[in-house]
Amino acid sequence: MSHHNIPFSVDLADQIEALLPQTQCTKCGFSGCRPYAEAIASGSADYNQCPPGGQQGVQRLARLLDAPIIALNPLNGIERPRPRAVIDEAACIGCTLCIQACPVDAIIGAAKQMHIVIADLCTGCDLCLAPCPVDCITMVDVTHGKTGWDAWTQQQADDARQRHDFRTARLQREKRENDDRLAAKAAEKLKVIAAEVAINPAQKIEQDRKKAIIHAAIERARLKKEQQAAEQSQLSGKDVL
Repeated sequence: MSHHNIPFSVDLADQIEALLPQTQCTKCGFSGCRPYAEAIASGSADYNQCPPGGQQGVQRLARLLDAPIIALNPLNGIERPRPRAVIDEAACIGCTLCIQACPVDAIIGAAKQMHIVIADLCTGCDLCLAPCPVDCITMVDVTHGKTGWDAWTQQQADDARQRHDFRTARLQREKRENDDRLAAKAAEKLKVIAAEVAINPAQKIEQDRKKAIIHAAIERARLKKEQQAAEQSQLSGKDVL
C-alpha cells in the first residue's frame, strides 16, 4: 500500500495535512483531508490519492515522506482545472441539501429560497452536485486550464481548512445542544409520569412501561455521546494511534 516506512505520529499527520489542498472532496476515499492525512501517516493509504492536489501534490508529499514520486492514482479521479459551483437561480427550489453537503460553508440560503455559492469560498469539491434534486448546479472552470497547485494557493487551502474545521465544530455543538434538549424533555416526561402515578396508582403498569422506554432512550443517548466524545478525542490527537 504505502511507499514510505516512517512510523506514524500525530506530528507527521499534521505535516501531511498541511500539504493537502483542503478541498474536503473525499475523492481520496476518506471523509476529509485530515482522515486521509492520518491514513498516509499510518501507512494505510498511499500519497497519490488526491486529484485536486494533482501530480504536484504527489511530489510535495513524496518530498516530505522521503519517498519516490509516483503517478496520481486514476481510481481516485483525474487531475483537472479547479471548478466552482454555480447555481441556476431559476431552477433552484431552496431545498437546502447543497448547503448541508458543502464542507466549507460556501453556500448560503434558506429553506424555499434561492441559494447562492460564495465564489471565493468554493473549493470545487463537487459534493453539492449529487444531492441536488433538480440538477441546478454546474461546475465551471475558474482556473483557465491550470491544475493542481497552479490552480490553488496555500493561503486558499489554509482558509478552506479553517472554514471546514469551524463547520465541523459548529455541527458537533448543534448536535450536543439538540441531544441535551431531548434529554431534558425526557427527564421532564419522567416527572409527569411520576406525578400521574401518584394521582392514579392504577396506571402504574402502563406508566412503568413508558418509563422503561424513556430510560432506555436516555441510556442510548448517553452511550452515543460517550462514543462521539471518544472519536473526537482521537481526531484531536489526544489518543496515541
